[in-house]
Amino acid sequence: MTKQWRAERLSQLPPYLFVEIDRRKRQAIEAGKDVINLGIGDPDAATHGFIVDRMANEIRQPANHRYPNGAGVAEFIDAALAFFKRRFGVVLDGGRITALIGSKEGIGHLPLAVVNPGDGVLIPEPGYPVYTAATIFAGGVPHLMPLTAENHWLPDFGAIPADVARHARLMFLNYPNNPTGAVADIEFFETAVQFARDNDMLIAHDAAYTEVFFETTPSSILEIAGAEDCCIEFHSLSKSFNMTGWRSAFAVGNRDAIAALAKVKDNVDSGQFNAIQFASAEALNHTDHVSVRAMSDLYRERRDLAVGELRDMGIEVEKPEASFYVWAKCPEAYPSMETVAKVLDDAAVVVIPGTGFGAGGEGYFRIALTVDTDRMRQAMERMKNIAW
Repeated sequence: MTKQWRAERLSQLPPYLFVEIDRRKRQAIEAGKDVINLGIGDPDAATHGFIVDRMANEIRQPANHRYPNGAGVAEFIDAALAFFKRRFGVVLDGGRITALIGSKEGIGHLPLAVVNPGDGVLIPEPGYPVYTAATIFAGGVPHLMPLTAENHWLPDFGAIPADVARHARLMFLNYPNNPTGAVADIEFFETAVQFARDNDMLIAHDAAYTEVFFETTPSSILEIAGAEDCCIEFHSLSKSFNMTGWRSAFAVGNRDAIAALAKVKDNVDSGQFNAIQFASAEALNHTDHVSVRAMSDLYRERRDLAVGELRDMGIEVEKPEASFYVWAKCPEAYPSMETVAKVLDDAAVVVIPGTGFGAGGEGYFRIALTVDTDRMRQAMERMKNIAW
């Protein structure tokens, strides 16, 4: 019998539902259909020209061809700290920040740095699947915090059993939220920080979407007095500057957690390419650049179009105040996967099932506002013709 080279921990991961969607999408394309992909959260616009220009210069510098400093080059770290002070009014020192190779990488490695085998980890559901996967890889025990429309997609800390809270070492939060687009206010963050203090746990706040917003300006959890004692926050340049492929991000917050994460990274990667870090510093130093500011207006236009058209179809949907996702209810009597399959088969449009973000996402689907306005309008017109 041939041995299977597959670790048992992989069997603990939830099923990857997107495999079936990818299969159906390939079939549709092979059949000659013009498929509109509203599934992936990958900006369709190019990285802003002033960032690319800086990269073009830095990539020609021989000094940047060598191993980088794992913690981050000084210019990038300084730019990130200046951005944080300018944007959130929070002053941090260099011992509270580390560069990342994308925030997904940092989030994926954090449980290895702070969670012992058997420790509990509080995870929002529906939520980004990496929270659960990273917990399992570190030997932690996931405990789900249901997010519901009735509670504005915020966890109810009072509903968490006392023994679960006491056992928890880490709690993941994510606002603006993927997949729902919900925004958390300062009062919520104050409650979260107090809950973490009362139960001696670390909060990991995934803040990848704070710079894609409309009516409400998102906050940092580190704006709360004393939050640096129990919080670490992840910031990404991917969505803010159309830099998903560049894999550039940073983590800030609790000094011990930052040091622990950096130690894990020292043993598994050699840091981000210096040229990318210099280009990222250029981005963070110019958050008010006209091309950057224009992106939120573009996403707002697409959001208003999609929400209006979905409502005209009789689909229940909230207008998100931030992120570039729209979280909509499935038509009555259609579960998430059946909804997604029908939209793809009948309209050649890809959307994501709510159950891709955990069982708590059942009854919903997510669309990404990452196609141009004309294609978004075309997708909505096609969906109008679906016979539910």
